[in-house]
Amino acid sequence: MQAAKQLYSTGVQALAALPQLEAYAVQAKNADAASMRRWLASLLAIHQPKRMIALDCPWWNVAATGKVERFLAARPDARVFEYGAGASTAWLARRAGEVISVEHHAGWHGALGPMIADHRNVTLWHRELEGEGYIGAIAEAGGAFDLIVVDGRRRVECLAQAIPFLKPDGIVLFDDSARRRYRAAIAGCGLKEDWNYGRSYCVPYPDASSILHA
Repeated sequence: MQAAKQLYSTGVQALAALPQLEAYAVQAKNADAASMRRWLASLLAIHQPKRMIALDCPWWNVAATGKVERFLAARPDARVFEYGAGASTAWLARRAGEVISVEHHAGWHGALGPMIADHRNVTLWHRELEGEGYIGAIAEAGGAFDLIVVDGRRRVECLAQAIPFLKPDGIVLFDDSARRRYRAAIAGCGLKEDWNYGRSYCVPYPDASSILHA
């Protein structure tokens, strides 16, 4: 399965470099975020963070993305903590007052840094996955958060760590929430789940992101 996904990603990246599709992606930036045009353009950006950042979309479920965007629009000074950095970090930075993002992969952390350097409201940390450094980064950040994104490794542990730092009216965006290994943790976390399944950015198949709230 992983080999098939890699083959698909490589093929799409080759197609995306064609001039006609390059032009399509540029034009799609002005389309509505939930439109088919924007979603189709995101398929051409899979595993290409510069394209995803330029397109202004996170690798989440489309419907869930819209709900998070509306949540942040009502809180322009929102404080956000993110487990797992990526194009979503830039997307969040454009909509929140402060974003603290922790990434376990040193190479990816180093590559992403220059891509989001223009966003002065972002703090990007690298923490080793082993031990408590990664999952405990939210405690290191301190304070309470309007939005917590769980989209990296060790997600079950990250969710448990995150809940005490969530504001009473805050939300958690838990990505890939259809995976069986996450279901028990989501069900038992003490928060209500808004399940969003269907069209998701960057992939041609339906996927899920859940919004958890009190």
